[in-house]
Amino acid sequence: MRRVLTIVAAGLAVLTMGPAAAQNNWTGFGQDPGATKFSTLNQINADNVKNLEVAWTFHTGDDSGFFESGLLVIDGVMYFTAPNGVYALDAATGKQIWKYETTGTARRGPVYWPGSNGVGPRIFTQTDGGMAAIDPKDGKLITGFGDKGFVAGLRMSSPPVYYKNIVVTQGGNSTVKAWDAVTGEARWVFNLKAQPGDPAADTWLGDSLKSAGGPGLWGYFSVDEQRGLLYIPAEKVGNDYYGGPHHGNNLYSDCIIAVDINTGKIKWYQQLVHHDIWDYDLAAAPALIDIRRDGRVIPALSMITKMGIMFVFNRETGEPVYGMEERKVPQTTAKGEWTSPTQPFPLKPEPLARMSIKKSELAKVTPELEKHCLGLWEKYNLSDTVPYNPWQEKQDIVVFPGAVGGGNWQGVMINQPLGLMITNVHNNGQWGHLEERQPGQGRGGGRGGAAAAGAAGAAGAAAAGGRAGAAAGGRGRGAEPPDLPENVVAPGSSPNMSKVTPEGGRFWDAANKYSCAQPPWGELIAVNSSTGDIAWRIPLGEFPELTAKGVPVTGQPMLGGGITTAGNLVFIGATIDGYFRAIDARNGKELWKDKLPAPAHSIPSTYMGKDGKQYVAVPAGGGGFLRSPTSDAVVAYRLK
Repeated sequence: MRRVLTIVAAGLAVLTMGPAAAQNNWTGFGQDPGATKFSTLNQINADNVKNLEVAWTFHTGDDSGFFESGLLVIDGVMYFTAPNGVYALDAATGKQIWKYETTGTARRGPVYWPGSNGVGPRIFTQTDGGMAAIDPKDGKLITGFGDKGFVAGLRMSSPPVYYKNIVVTQGGNSTVKAWDAVTGEARWVFNLKAQPGDPAADTWLGDSLKSAGGPGLWGYFSVDEQRGLLYIPAEKVGNDYYGGPHHGNNLYSDCIIAVDINTGKIKWYQQLVHHDIWDYDLAAAPALIDIRRDGRVIPALSMITKMGIMFVFNRETGEPVYGMEERKVPQTTAKGEWTSPTQPFPLKPEPLARMSIKKSELAKVTPELEKHCLGLWEKYNLSDTVPYNPWQEKQDIVVFPGAVGGGNWQGVMINQPLGLMITNVHNNGQWGHLEERQPGQGRGGGRGGAAAAGAAGAAGAAAAGGRAGAAAGGRGRGAEPPDLPENVVAPGSSPNMSKVTPEGGRFWDAANKYSCAQPPWGELIAVNSSTGDIAWRIPLGEFPELTAKGVPVTGQPMLGGGITTAGNLVFIGATIDGYFRAIDARNGKELWKDKLPAPAHSIPSTYMGKDGKQYVAVPAGGGGFLRSPTSDAVVAYRLK
């Protein structure tokens, strides 16, 4: 059942960050460099959205799933990547203009650089040859860039970002790299693994700084163009569920990092998970927002996490807008492991997703589901759980949320006139235990690669555990790492541990994808940016077979996100039921929905076509970690 807790007064909480006039284009996956996912277009609005109909459908010919590309629209032309190439379409008709044939494209799409000083625009995108510079007019390589049109060797899952003549990419080997947008020459390197001489290196306890691997990066950047700041969401280190080879808080893993985009020097950071052993790596682009609070305007950013926690920081200083504290969490007893005694929690907003479960909270939606979940609980001697429950050897435990979130890479939508920060969350858990494996067995996770090399862009950052540093003006905070406990062994002799789930994968009825926690299983939530309180929340998605039995709407598992507009709307697919929905951004009321060829595990876009009509378009590829049905479709809608 929908719950409306607060009605937000229009215009009181946030200052507009975008242009004053309605923009016709959708310039990036998040619309603007600040990843607000907000459009000032209002031809389609809460009053007439019920009249939306399909305008056109385009098929790429590749239905392998993981079709998550942002749909960029510049001057009436749509650009995106699919697993089989880079495309340009007429955004009003869906007719193909050109295709650049390639494989190995970035899962989440390209970036459009508008050009500068007489140099024409370019599309920068991952291809099988590395990062390519493609002419948006004809789809041909710009051979004067890099090595015959490429920066070879780059591998990205999410798009680059740009600032003036600088393009920033995932760099591999625990780095972020910047390139000259005109020539392709390297500009700077930032190391996500603190380097010797950086005070943050003290957060790698014992000899663990010498261990192979470091934090990786697979999510989205965002940029504050006014301040010249790049915001990086770093992932965890090594094995997703066991951190024995690298003791300590491991800066700059699981951090939001603010970097001077001209130089690559760190300005501040905040670590959101200390020594991550839950696969809670950061992935969403921090969404920029100006908040009016206590009589002043705070330049801020909002970040949704896999933990289902929304963190909001001053984007100039890194200070928490609503306060933050370190709370004690359970400690590991696993051989060779180390865990932080505390984890950071914002004082507001409250956690948006479930972070714990009790036996009394097991799902009772149907007798069959109740029997299944209670059977798992009793068969494997599971027990009530709390946030950041550490994995144990031999004894199975439950952890909420699971590795797909909570939140994930979709990020936060900023509805500027309403003063709302809106996001979707998935309430599902994971469970299992640790087992020692032979070398080479089990999920090693190590997406961070070998120890980082090159220039130390993080020189002079904050001190151990994230305390304030001085040399580079870095700011941050975190838990002070304690001495190594007795169960911890030297990194070189750490056992090869992997998480094992005895049956079913996630903590659900896998046949139906019903979570073993009481609903809602998926939600769309709006937070009042001036107070940090929840404005409204609704279940998102439904199981028709449960609705037919009279079960209230439960919400569904989901991946992907939405956008919001000046027409007081939120558009979102994401759910496994395959519906594309329009929600009233003021109160969470569902206004319209349409069945897609497959679930839209992606982010839609909206734009003005050359015919003067507003369109809303979405990739509907399905597939992915939720094993949804797949399709190769891009679907665009307009008013009848």
